[in-house]
Amino acid sequence: MLRNVLILVVLLSFFNCKEKESQISKTESAEDIIKESIEVAGGDLFDRSDINFDFRDMHYRAIRNHGRFQLERHFKDSLSEIKDVLSNSGFERLRDEEKVHLSDSLTSLYSNSVNSVHYFSVLPYGLDGKAVHKIYLGSKEIKGKDYHKIKITFSEDGGGEDFEDEFIYWIAKDSFSVDYLAYSFKELDGGMGFRFREAYNIRMSSGLRFADYNNYKPTTSDVNLENLDDLFIADKLQLLSKIELKNFEVNLLN
Repeated sequence: MLRNVLILVVLLSFFNCKEKESQISKTESAEDIIKESIEVAGGDLFDRSDINFDFRDMHYRAIRNHGRFQLERHFKDSLSEIKDVLSNSGFERLRDEEKVHLSDSLTSLYSNSVNSVHYFSVLPYGLDGKAVHKIYLGSKEIKGKDYHKIKITFSEDGGGEDFEDEFIYWIAKDSFSVDYLAYSFKELDGGMGFRFREAYNIRMSSGLRFADYNNYKPTTSDVNLENLDDLFIADKLQLLSKIELKNFEVNLLN
């Protein structure tokens, strides 16, 4: 009897070790793939760049200089010129160059809005941050092409206000290009929303990769983040909008 118990303990220990090794292997694999994807997209060049573009009647500028950053959004309302600035120092809004006092809720709303556009504009840059967690979900074939499927989650500490959002990236095995991505988010009514994006018009500017996206949403409530690729393949996603970045200008800093 004692012999059987000892054998059982040994077997359980063996399988627990194997499971932990598998989890570590998947994490390391995802880390390596993400690093390679960032490298082919421009790598460290993003850390010393001045990027300008237009998106939906607004002008955006991102200055990144070896850890210092300033993310801007410029637009006109009916009265004046508005400039939103998110930097290492926080967020501020300027109206005709005069600082505007904002409530905490509006500061958070505008800050997230500015950050979101700039965040998506330079993907996969930023996915190697300390608050970013990665897990390899396996391979997936989409439109006859093989992809690594990687899930991204964030720590509460350093993950931003939307740290509970989850992402999946489909990274081409042959080129390490991020051709598809999906994410989940909390909607205002407390439910979950989902988006799936298909990259197109992928181009390089001053050694940095940029892309536009077809932005899809599911047409059914029977959805989870990890099966959005199957819905896309089955043509069961609805085109919601196009994410197009125009009038690009990129300058590299010293």
